[in-house]
Order: sequence, then C-alpha cells, then structure tokens
Amino acid sequence: MRRTRTPRAVLSALLVSGALVAAGTLPSAAAGTDVPAAREPASDGVLSAMQRDFGLSRQQAEARLSAEKHAAGTEKKARRAAGPAYAGSWFDAGKKKLTVAVADGEKAAAVRATGATVELVERSAKELDAVKKRVDALDAPTGVSSWRADWRTNQVIVEVREDRRRDNDVENFLTRARRAGPLAVRTTGHSPTTFAAGTVGGDPYYTGNVRCSIGFSVQGGFVTAGHCGGAGQSVNGWDGSYIGTFQGSSFPDNDYAWVDVGSGWWTVPVVLGWGTVSDQLVRGSAEAPVGASICRSGSTSHWHCGTVLAKNETVNYSQGAVHQMTKTSACAEGGDSGGSFISGDQAQGVTSGGWGDCSGGGETWYQPVNEILGRYGLTLHTA
Repeated sequence: MRRTRTPRAVLSALLVSGALVAAGTLPSAAAGTDVPAAREPASDGVLSAMQRDFGLSRQQAEARLSAEKHAAGTEKKARRAAGPAYAGSWFDAGKKKLTVAVADGEKAAAVRATGATVELVERSAKELDAVKKRVDALDAPTGVSSWRADWRTNQVIVEVREDRRRDNDVENFLTRARRAGPLAVRTTGHSPTTFAAGTVGGDPYYTGNVRCSIGFSVQGGFVTAGHCGGAGQSVNGWDGSYIGTFQGSSFPDNDYAWVDVGSGWWTVPVVLGWGTVSDQLVRGSAEAPVGASICRSGSTSHWHCGTVLAKNETVNYSQGAVHQMTKTSACAEGGDSGGSFISGDQAQGVTSGGWGDCSGGGETWYQPVNEILGRYGLTLHTA
C-alpha cells in the first residue's frame, strides 16, 4: 500500500534485500556507522538535483561527492587527534578542503597529519557549547530567530529579526546572552516556521488535518518531525488508509518522532524522487561536515539541494526553541516537514522548518537522524 515511484525491478530487488536482512543473511547498518562502499557516489536523482541546484556538470557533482566523502572520514580522524582541543570543522567545496579548528597549538601537527588544514583558535568546541547552553537556558522573545556555536568565527552567533532589533525584550535578551560568553549579533529579515501544512490530496501521510512527509525508514516504521503529531496519534497514508501510530514524539525542545508501520504497509530503504528525479537508496547515516552538499526530499517541493551551513543551532519557533539543529541553504515549503535530508547515499536528518520557499529561496533546518535513532533505540533500514 505504500506508494513509491521506484522502477518495478529496482523495488523488487530492494524488497528481496530487505527480506534477507530480516532473516539475518545480510548485515543491517546501525546508526552512525562508517560510509559503506558503493559503486556509484549517488543515484542519478541526487546527481541530477545537484547539477540543477549547484550549476554543476555530472562529473563535477560526482567529484564533489567524492571529496565530501573523503572529508567526512578525515574529520573523524582529526577530531580524535585534536581531542579536547577540537573546535569544529568545515568543508570548502571550491578548494575541496576540510579545515579543522584547534584550540591548542601543540595538537596542530597531529591534526595536519590526518590530511586536514588547521586553523588555531582561542576556544574549543566544548567551551563554545557551554556558552550556547547558557544561552539556551534563557527565555527568548519571538524577535530572536536562532543562535548557534559558530565554528568559523569561534563565538556564539545570535540572529534577530531586523525589524525587531531595537525591541526592549530583544535588547534585554541580548544583554543577558552576552553574559554567557563571547557573542555576536546578526540580523535577518525572516522568522523560522515549521513546514507542516493543511490537508492536500496525494501526499505521504496525514495526522488529522496536518500533512507531513516521511523521513527515513527504520526497522518497524519511519522517523519524521515531532511537530507533525504527538505520541498516540494515528497516521494515515496518501490513500487515506491507516499506516500506524506515533510511538514517540518531541516538540519543541526537539523536533523528532517515529511512527510504527503495519496494516499492509512496509518499509524500504528509499528516499522518494516523486517523479522529478530517480529514487535514492539509503546505505547509512555517516554525518556530512559543514560545507558539504546536501539534498532534501519532501512531498510538496520534491528534490532540492543546498549546503550544510551550521550545526548544533537552536531555532526559536513561535511554539518554542528547538535545540541541536543543522542549518542548510536548501529550500522547503509547507508539507515538507519530516522529509528526508540526504548527502550522497547517507541519511542526515528530518526536515523541521525554516524560512522562504523554493521559488525565492531560503534556509531550512533539520534534526539529525542519528540523534533520533539513538533517542528511540531504532535501527535505520539500509540497502
């Protein structure tokens, strides 16, 4: 009963693989495992979307994915080499270079030995996170959009609405936030909103009159956004039939949930292309670095790609703050909530919210998938 646009032969092969995994014949990848070997860097769908959204040739898109995969492996080694002095990292797509910030000059040589470029900074990532946590403890007015520990500038950055910058409640918040530690203020013309929508026909699932998108298949169900429904709520599929129930949900503070699947529905390790591009196999959940390319699939705007802009950002929605989010330059629209963020063939997270649309552009945040898997003890369904 689950609708996909995967070609029949490919879907049959996927289902056979899934049966073998269930029977113990093939290994099933756990959350956060290393990138599995693959003959192709990504599906034709991901490569086509990258060509469209980044203005690349197919060869350039393949080269970028290859460089990003290498950078993800280097980042793990560099983080271990830096130890407590690790202060963040980011990928430069133009130079195909990973930079790792280090707060101790004595660790620089060991980090360079991993192949990373080193930038010496004053504060470690742990120190920046401690500042951010002190800001997290404050009540933020709606004029404050988000805040994050910014690795490139080695400080906490708070974004506020440009038209609300001089409001007394915003000024009071910033005064208190500055007491937490090194902080910079940037203005934005946008407020973040979640990407749920009212009922529209022909979409993946409904909770009451809310339409959202499936994120990733897990053993026994799928993960999605928490603001799409609360624990115990029923979920119906695109055809109106019953899929399952929200088994866990958290929003605000977090924005994640998982739904069990039954009643004739099943799960496959596929991210839908919705007829715009080919469907994408999911082979793991290795985390992409800041600066890496990333693509998003949702039931409204389908496939769009962007870049990972920041991690561990707190987003201040009207319903309350959500923590540990990843910011991207990919666009999204109403109804895309809960949908898949993927880098190559590696699951990254589920769509939460953002600003803008796919006509004029914007920014979108996602909740990292490995956090969701760990929170609920789930296993990603992989090919």
